[in-house]
Amino acid sequence: MSTSSNRTSRDAILGRIRKSLGRAAGEAAPLAVTERLASPKANPVVPMRAQLAHDQQVELFEKMATSVSATVSMVVSDGDIPREVARFLADHNLPARVKTSPDAAVSGLPWSDTALEVSIGIAGAEDAVSVTPSFAGVAETGSLMLRSGASTPYTLNMLPDTHIAVLRVSDIVGTYEEVWARLREKEGHGNMPRTFLWVTGPSRTGDIEQTIQLGAHGPRRLHIVLVDDTKENK
Repeated sequence: MSTSSNRTSRDAILGRIRKSLGRAAGEAAPLAVTERLASPKANPVVPMRAQLAHDQQVELFEKMATSVSATVSMVVSDGDIPREVARFLADHNLPARVKTSPDAAVSGLPWSDTALEVSIGIAGAEDAVSVTPSFAGVAETGSLMLRSGASTPYTLNMLPDTHIAVLRVSDIVGTYEEVWARLREKEGHGNMPRTFLWVTGPSRTGDIEQTIQLGAHGPRRLHIVLVDDTKENK
């Protein structure tokens, strides 16, 4: 489909929406909508399981993540991450080759302390294992928030069969709303990344005879390396 056809279809859809709202083309959004976008309000309904002290949120995150077939390990410093990645790959008889995100949080780690073959950049069909940073983790569901960008290519989250995500303990929060608040604070108004990816366990589907199959639309394995930076800061 051509770009002009896409634009025509989009304009037709938006036109029908405007008509249903009683608004003319080019008319500014109501003040209430503008104010809501400028100052988003958190949902006042917060699940009880998310209203916990931070150390309990970390425990809940691990419990919820493992309940959906992810694996979780804890290290005490950034320098321990490469050795934990090497251990995980060896324990699961996986290739000793990884593709890391260009983000210095992972590409700048002491990979030379291991026997792993490490490359940096976007993932291709030949890449079986990726290592990426995570923006945040949500305790109530064990989910990760991953951002796309020049230093965090989206392909690393989706193409490799094994995805290893690094998450700092201090970046675990209770609810999804807290993650959005952190993101707005960090990026500033109008500067959001192009794509966000919420990850809850390995990719799966139950389309075939309602039998769960892992690795349907993305990684078959998700291993989360938690870095206990709360101890580093004490």
